[in-house]
Amino acid sequence: MKQRILFLCTHNSCRSQMAEGLVNYYLGDRFQAFSAGTEATQVNPLAIRVLAELGIDITHHSSKILTEFDGQPFDYVITLCGDANEKCPLFFGGVERIHLGFSDPSRATGSDEEVLQEFRRVRDGIKTKLLDFFSSDK
Repeated sequence: MKQRILFLCTHNSCRSQMAEGLVNYYLGDRFQAFSAGTEATQVNPLAIRVLAELGIDITHHSSKILTEFDGQPFDYVITLCGDANEKCPLFFGGVERIHLGFSDPSRATGSDEEVLQEFRRVRDGIKTKLLDFFSSDK
């Protein structure tokens, strides 16, 4: 049975969506990833774009609020921003709760290309950290 991972960010629009897509694509044989936010908004089009560059399609993803997962078991709950880390409820008894902080690419400023580069940088950072973390036998 696959281990279940829930990624949390404030808006469930960028970092948590990318983490969900990356884990399901690269580690889907062992893990099933989900994502949610402390507030729901919409999936950022640039998050969709930079994952598509890796062959990962998250166009079907939607922004979800944490309460949609009430009562569901998870092996890992991973917060990706400080706000979600502070607001993460403690009802996830017995799971490994981890904080892996990444800057919010949606706050990047500059030209369209500079903003896109920030999305790629965060995507690559999330990919590296998650693949390293979950590559060991956990």
